[in-house]
Amino acid sequence: MDTKTALARLNSVCKNTLMETLGIEIIEVSNDKVVASMPVTSKVHQPDGVLHGGATVALAETVGSYASVLSIDTETQMVRGIEITANHLGSVKEGKVIATATPIHKGKTTHLWEIKIVDEQNKLISHCKLTTIVLSKR
Repeated sequence: MDTKTALARLNSVCKNTLMETLGIEIIEVSNDKVVASMPVTSKVHQPDGVLHGGATVALAETVGSYASVLSIDTETQMVRGIEITANHLGSVKEGKVIATATPIHKGKTTHLWEIKIVDEQNKLISHCKLTTIVLSKR
């Protein structure tokens, strides 16, 4: 699948989902990378006015899961997240954050993704790891 088609497909399936609610947009895809952005507004703030860690983790799981989806046969297989970890290293009040998922391991049944989330100045905000499992569709 070419890049334009993959981008359009991934963004189209975000309609009426958490990704649309959070404003997550997939902006780059390749065989070994998925990049997405998310606006930082009051919609994703915690009470003290900075980006909520839960919204950050939702962004991380989105890019990691989509990266796995691009690595499988979606006609016969599906992906589910089975573990995610996040280290929040900085805070953001406004603007946007960018998440990049790259593979650590892509096996037949499990994938492990490193996800780095940075602000617009490329400052590391969160470092995450996502493990996904590849399942057969029934």
